[in-house]
Amino acid sequence: MKAPSSVEGYLAALPASQRALFERLRRTIMAAAPGATETISYGMPALRAHGRLLVGYAAFKDHCSLFPMSLSVFDTFGDEVAPYRSGKGTIRFTGDRPLPAALVRKVVQARLAENAARARRA
Repeated sequence: MKAPSSVEGYLAALPASQRALFERLRRTIMAAAPGATETISYGMPALRAHGRLLVGYAAFKDHCSLFPMSLSVFDTFGDEVAPYRSGKGTIRFTGDRPLPAALVRKVVQARLAENAARARRA
């Protein structure tokens, strides 16, 4: 499969069931980070804020993933994220077990604060 050049292209290539799930996720992320810019990074949709990647998300055959681009999220939201954690830095979910919108907002807002703090130190 050819690497997508836009978020819209990435979403258009998904099966309908995953596309609907990702469109909801995208709206939740964008609402939590209204100043962030969308991009394709590492072959997946991602958002950038304060000059750094904020979060990314990707679809796979049997699941979807949210990548917070920072391990601090797992320390901050340990018990809330634990049921969805897969591997070192991945939050995994499915259409049958989607991520709660409130948790997505918390993760995005924590990442915004982290990126802003790093930008102030630079």
